[in-house]
Amino acid sequence: METIKFEIEMQDGQIMKGELYPKVAPITVKNFIGLIERNFYDGLIFHRVIPGFMIQGGGMDENMHPRECQSIQGEFKSNGIQNDLMHTRGVLSMARTMIKDSASSQFFIMHGVAPHLDGEYAAFGKITEGLEVVDAIAKVATNRQDCPLQPIVIKTMRLL
Repeated sequence: METIKFEIEMQDGQIMKGELYPKVAPITVKNFIGLIERNFYDGLIFHRVIPGFMIQGGGMDENMHPRECQSIQGEFKSNGIQNDLMHTRGVLSMARTMIKDSASSQFFIMHGVAPHLDGEYAAFGKITEGLEVVDAIAKVATNRQDCPLQPIVIKTMRLL
């Protein structure tokens, strides 16, 4: 499978590396790459952490102010697009509202396995190195809205 390599460097210096699958979700991958190239994710946080499920980021800064961008078409089965990438540990997928074409910049990394998301959310990549970073983020203290008590900041993301 054709892949595009990327890296997430956290503010504390920890690194996650992954690959994107343009044949699985071409619109989603193109959008994600464009955001990386514009340094959109620099300084944003993982604002939703649910151990055993996922960590979500890419939309809020440390002060919980949203960083907005244009929405894209949701590339998943219930939206009429074949996408067979399963929501297993390490898989990268797009967050969205109940509106199927509302994904924009927010993404989540699977900490566990969630088959109920298969066919409902646009999975488009996978963390291949640094799953221990995902594990560490999944262990942080959170409030009742699953938001970390201390900001988990993305320093930068880059293509490799």
